[in-house]
Amino acid sequence: MEYGTIKIKLDELIEKVGISKNKLSHRAEMQRSQINRYCNNEISRLDTDVLARLCTAMNCDIGDLLEFVPPAERE
Repeated sequence: MEYGTIKIKLDELIEKVGISKNKLSHRAEMQRSQINRYCNNEISRLDTDVLARLCTAMNCDIGDLLEFVPPAERE
């Protein structure tokens, strides 16, 4: 049975907020390579600490960062 997926919208949010990945990496105390993995949806397990850092650094809600994509809508 297909359950859908969670899409990480960090790349869209970075563009919307107008922050650079370098500035975000400093604010969130994360490595730029880790931010790139989140931007490219290359994360297999979400880390709640990382999500909290990103939401705090970008002053956003978790819903701004994550989206549930039902099975019928997957690309």
